[in-house]
Amino acid sequence: MALIRQRKLTKQQIRRIDKQQLASQDSINDSLMDGVVMAHFGKQLEVQVTSLPTVIPLQPEFAPDDPEPFWQALALGDVWRCHVRTNLPMLAAGDQVRWTADSNTGFGRIESVKPRTSMISRPDRYHKLKPVAANIDILAIVFAPLPAAAPTLIDRYLVVCHHAGVQPLLVLNKADLLQGESTVDTRELLMQYAALGYESVLTSVDCPENVLQKGDQQGLSELKRYINNKLVIFAGQSGVGKSSLINALLPESAQSVNIISENSKLGQHTTTTSRLLPFNPDDLTQGGIVDTPGIREYGIWHLTPDDIISGFVELAPLSGYCQFRDCRHTHNSKGCALWQAVADGEVLQRRVENLVTLTDEADTKPY
Repeated sequence: MALIRQRKLTKQQIRRIDKQQLASQDSINDSLMDGVVMAHFGKQLEVQVTSLPTVIPLQPEFAPDDPEPFWQALALGDVWRCHVRTNLPMLAAGDQVRWTADSNTGFGRIESVKPRTSMISRPDRYHKLKPVAANIDILAIVFAPLPAAAPTLIDRYLVVCHHAGVQPLLVLNKADLLQGESTVDTRELLMQYAALGYESVLTSVDCPENVLQKGDQQGLSELKRYINNKLVIFAGQSGVGKSSLINALLPESAQSVNIISENSKLGQHTTTTSRLLPFNPDDLTQGGIVDTPGIREYGIWHLTPDDIISGFVELAPLSGYCQFRDCRHTHNSKGCALWQAVADGEVLQRRVENLVTLTDEADTKPY
């Protein structure tokens, strides 16, 4: 088969092509603006305008007898539906992007994403790693006396925080229920995490099943001080009052709240799409809350054993003293420094057991 000979361009043709490409790039640069991803809807995202382009498109003129064509003006604070260039990574709420807008259609296109300070991801139903929220400062781990706190899930989130470089904050909601004898374990749990250096806040907001009178919001001011000017994600098992907390912090967010199932004592999922809820809609630099779909489990199979143990702050320094370098830290592991520390009363047995559980899960193939 004869080879197709490549056409040789003259210097004048090369200069003309370079000039056209440069003009096209200048045109794109003039139309680029800054924005923040507010929500993700499949192949489209909602982006809020945080800066205007160098050249603002003008609405075209039309004859009085002609129908008025569609036109969407650009303004700071507006939210646009956007497509994403195919060469970009998966984006999430909180991502800071550069994008262009087409006022003739009302849609935008994200051209690039700015470097992230942090990224929280989780496996989806197809066992692919999916970004949940970007540029997060604090992950608020919410739990409550009812439904009973799950230490394994809390430890899982602490590992996620450590791996993602995000500050954890333990939020015990429905703290008014701590008066009962059945909540001794919850109070002890708080003291255990405090001894490990984790900060916590006790709150009681207007949950449907709460015994507080309407308007009583214990601990909300303290929580606001922690998260002021921060981008926060709330996580925890269903039914602990995440949506109620968000309603109390941002009444205009109008999050739906479901009452705990009387039969299962487990909460019902109320959130379906990750969305950034700003503290000040006119100034996203003041932070906000990324509300995410409720999840009872948070897969960590993408993390290595070293990633996982580094998230157990009191156990990681001990692992180097095990008799064998490949120690699995199970109860029958010979010469395990972690279990020796348990015997000596220096660390909690459940924390070592949770470490083994999470490490085994990470070793399991996600299919």
